[in-house]
Amino acid sequence: MTLLDKEGVRLTVDDAVATVTLTRPEKRNAQSPAMWRALVEAGQLLPGSVRVVVLRGEGKSFSAGLDRQAFTPEGFDGEASFLTMGKGPVEEIERVIAGYQEAFLWWRRNDLVTIAAVQGHAIGAGFQLALSCDLRVCADDVQFAMKETSLGLVPDLTGTHPLVRHVGYARALEICATGRFVRAEEAERIGLANVVVPAADLAAATEDLTAALLAAPRDAVIETKALLAGAVDRPFEQQPAAERAAQARRLQDLVGGGE
Repeated sequence: MTLLDKEGVRLTVDDAVATVTLTRPEKRNAQSPAMWRALVEAGQLLPGSVRVVVLRGEGKSFSAGLDRQAFTPEGFDGEASFLTMGKGPVEEIERVIAGYQEAFLWWRRNDLVTIAAVQGHAIGAGFQLALSCDLRVCADDVQFAMKETSLGLVPDLTGTHPLVRHVGYARALEICATGRFVRAEEAERIGLANVVVPAADLAAATEDLTAALLAAPRDAVIETKALLAGAVDRPFEQQPAAERAAQARRLQDLVGGGE
């Protein structure tokens, strides 16, 4: 069932699995503010039955990043160009960017497990969109890169936190400051890719992972995701208490206990 198909974004739902597809292969799925608004809408349209969301891109590339038209004086139809935006007050620039970031935030919801199926280029905004997901299944031709610094900018679409979490501060700094490509073997070795497969097997590998995630009871997965996500910033001394509380809820639900 197709729930959304506009601005380079298509959302389809099949029972517990939703698929969000970037549909601008002729532009290597380059992103725009209109695409980001459509991604926000896709998140809002998800039925409550959905447990796993797969994010994929049509064509040879997952997403080559921001559409460079944003940096032309004319920008996009009906949109202020980034050149114009940069002449405004700081508060207004931050407000606009906050709206863009919404497209990258909902993938982290505790009630969902999100998988990016990544092939070819995942550059800049494309890299950050892949980092928004919980898991990444990558083709062996994948090329991640954070090119913002080479343009005089910084990564601002919520990708810096997960990048540091996955690869550590020093490597994250080196990747961002140099803008170099991280290819498949390195991506798997340093924790950016959960699995790397031949490009022809990307869809099948993603389906296998999705099926494995759906095998466990939903509430247990939700509690576990919240527990693990919180562990990133929670002091170790607090983690045992968080585990106890989560397990108590699960046991009560399983046996119908509680007051």
